[in-house]
Amino acid sequence: MLPKVNDLIYIQVASADKKEDDKECKSRIADLGDEFYLIEVPIEVGSGRIRRLFVGDELSVYFLTEDGVKNYFNTYVLGYADDVVQLVRIRKPEPEAITKIQRRHYLRVVAELEIAVRVQDNTRFVALTEDVGGGGVSMVCDGKYRLKEGDPLYCWLLLPYKNGSIEHAPFEAEVVRTKKLETGKDLVMLKFVSISDMERQKIIRYCFERQFDFRNR
Repeated sequence: MLPKVNDLIYIQVASADKKEDDKECKSRIADLGDEFYLIEVPIEVGSGRIRRLFVGDELSVYFLTEDGVKNYFNTYVLGYADDVVQLVRIRKPEPEAITKIQRRHYLRVVAELEIAVRVQDNTRFVALTEDVGGGGVSMVCDGKYRLKEGDPLYCWLLLPYKNGSIEHAPFEAEVVRTKKLETGKDLVMLKFVSISDMERQKIIRYCFERQFDFRNR
């Protein structure tokens, strides 16, 4: 069950600042598409202040059913749309991602990074990510590789930092979902199965730098 147009939603925004991370905001779903929701600009509960959202912000969201049960999902900001007022576009979750338990997860940002991939049969290729986070990445690759849910992959992610340094983060991942794009390529969503804390921190550091760039545009 997914929230509908006019439903009220409650949001927490992932932040390195715990005080900001714990603040709850409320918004309303103004419109929807196949893969996104358009929501009103959130208002902080209590203070009534407007909470600006930036592309790449990771959100933990819940909405209430008619019987008062909280349903949670995680998403992130894709962009904006102008109606009578400005609206925020967020990624629409899959129905199976809705849960009764809050699952706070890692910051995720929109980013095109090179990712080297080795499949179980030793096929190797290089692709570009669509988004990255401390819990996984999404990438766009040639459909000829025919990746499917559950496939194990061995990956190396190229991470360029603002100071000019470049790091490589190796990890093992599993395909969570694939989607055929109009270009004929596949959008492949991956979750980390095995990654060291040091490599995960490299990715999280990149995400916070990237989010800072978005906020200063």
